[in-house]
Amino acid sequence: MHMITTKFKKKQFVSQIFSVVSSGMKSNFATVEVEVVDCPNLTEGPFHLAGRGLGGSPTLVELGGPPYLLPTVDYTKLYDLVEVCQKAINSTKKEFVAIGAGAGPYPLVDSNCEGMYNLRVGANGHVVSESHLAQITPDRKKALLKKIPSSETRCALLGNIFVSEGAPGKVLRVHCKKRTGDLDFIASIRTTLERFYGERTVGLGGVFLLKQGKARQHVMSPFSETPLNSEHELNEWLNFFNMSAPLIAVGTLVTNEYDLDLRLQHFHSFSKHGEGGHYHIDTTPDIVEYEGYFNVGEKIVRVDKPLITHKYGRD
Repeated sequence: MHMITTKFKKKQFVSQIFSVVSSGMKSNFATVEVEVVDCPNLTEGPFHLAGRGLGGSPTLVELGGPPYLLPTVDYTKLYDLVEVCQKAINSTKKEFVAIGAGAGPYPLVDSNCEGMYNLRVGANGHVVSESHLAQITPDRKKALLKKIPSSETRCALLGNIFVSEGAPGKVLRVHCKKRTGDLDFIASIRTTLERFYGERTVGLGGVFLLKQGKARQHVMSPFSETPLNSEHELNEWLNFFNMSAPLIAVGTLVTNEYDLDLRLQHFHSFSKHGEGGHYHIDTTPDIVEYEGYFNVGEKIVRVDKPLITHKYGRD
């Protein structure tokens, strides 16, 4: 397993990011409330995470990448999140929480699927998982959301995971209503930070809730038997749906690739009403409402970076 660790620039405090995001997002949403708050207990509704908070050695982990899925799948790319995260935090004796988006554990359901990773691992190695996967039906007309058992901790092909000790502490709360611009919720945050920080890399991880409205989300088909060599061929293979609030989305964002072939943003959602998938953008801008909680990553860990890469399949 090839692992590259890069620490972000120091003194990128949540309080500074608060002021940047607060002013920048007003060009994309009619109502914007950004504040630094004590993290609520995220194990409770409406977020239903496996860990209480987002604090304690916050780390962004990127596994593999789209080149292991496209143009053809590499079935050997399976990553155990417990092992990967323990290496990322340099400890096998520390409790941690891992949340984020990735390709689901295809051996579990004998098919390609989306993964919504949401697990807590105790200092003794005990796993409590609230993770889910979304799998398309054979007729491609519906996506099925399923709970991943705590015994299954693998992520396939690619993943963007936020790892922390799950501790309480200060976090960034972003609350927006009525989208007036063209950017999705996460892209609005990311591009705002990118404009301010320029070449410096800033990464956030966390969770957001689509509180009202609907979102365009995809669920992958079974692995393609023929190569997918373009964005058009990829979109024909993907299955897009309008999914209804409330949706709980977990993932990461970074402001630039930092010479590591990083995915700039990646969030997957799950719900209590059986819908979930890869988040793209809301489809009801006039009534949409978001509430998110994020922490700033202290470092990024790049795992198994593809030697040969491309830029499609990253939206």
